[in-house]
Amino acid sequence: MPELPEVEALAAYLRERAVGRTVQRFEVSSFSALKTYDPPASAVAGLVVTGAGRHGKFLDLTLGQDLHLVVHLARAGWLHYRESFKSPAPLKPGSGPIAIRVRLDDESGFDLTEAGTQKSLAAYLVRDPAEVPGVSRLGPDALEVGREEFAERLRARRGQVKGVLTDQEVLAGIGNAYSDEILHVAKMSPFALTHKLTDEQITTLYEAMRQVETDAVTRSVGQKAAELKGEKRAGMRVHARTGLPCPVCGDTVREVSFADKSLQYCPTCQTGGKPLADRRLSKLIR
Repeated sequence: MPELPEVEALAAYLRERAVGRTVQRFEVSSFSALKTYDPPASAVAGLVVTGAGRHGKFLDLTLGQDLHLVVHLARAGWLHYRESFKSPAPLKPGSGPIAIRVRLDDESGFDLTEAGTQKSLAAYLVRDPAEVPGVSRLGPDALEVGREEFAERLRARRGQVKGVLTDQEVLAGIGNAYSDEILHVAKMSPFALTHKLTDEQITTLYEAMRQVETDAVTRSVGQKAAELKGEKRAGMRVHARTGLPCPVCGDTVREVSFADKSLQYCPTCQTGGKPLADRRLSKLIR
């Protein structure tokens, strides 16, 4: 799933290429992807792209003076920028992985796509991004929150630190991948309880968050949209590296699996050398 650094890079990419161009056509292939009906999709044609930004993991493209295309790419969504479309023919409903196509007046534009059968990509045409339910509920941005507010929000939401870090109502922008990285840098177990963290641990975690997210944004911004996924994978220390050596201590990176996702960690760096219980594996052993 694209997280804060990748969405920030996509916004920068669109500011460089799309801002100042006029939308020629706005085509919807997957009608379930567009979650709003007022204003209609037809209102986009003829509007100038005036800005591109983000709200947490939501991409926000400003059209004209007061219209926003807000997109959540979900787990399998992506933005593919085209310097030139091969065919002028409009999209047909249900045409493969393409959910929405935005054609610009210089024949460039972009597709919003989603792989797989579980369709979660969501696009909203709104006059104010706060009209999007997910945006209105966001906590402060992970790169803008101060240390004291960070501590207050973490301790107020009791739970395992991994889950609290990825709760978008607590902090906006951090997902499964970068939370693994943050906890590795902080040398903290993903199962540590937020209300039991010391002031020193909170400071260490805050600094790790700032370091990991800032470094990832620095690596990502300036990359082509097509290269961002590879750049993300290349920068990971433990996430999606199960069975490989930890780059810090050399211990084997381990995994805990859940129903629909998993986390990765280093036992030596994060849990005092003790492997965490993998409930799915435990059931298989029984």
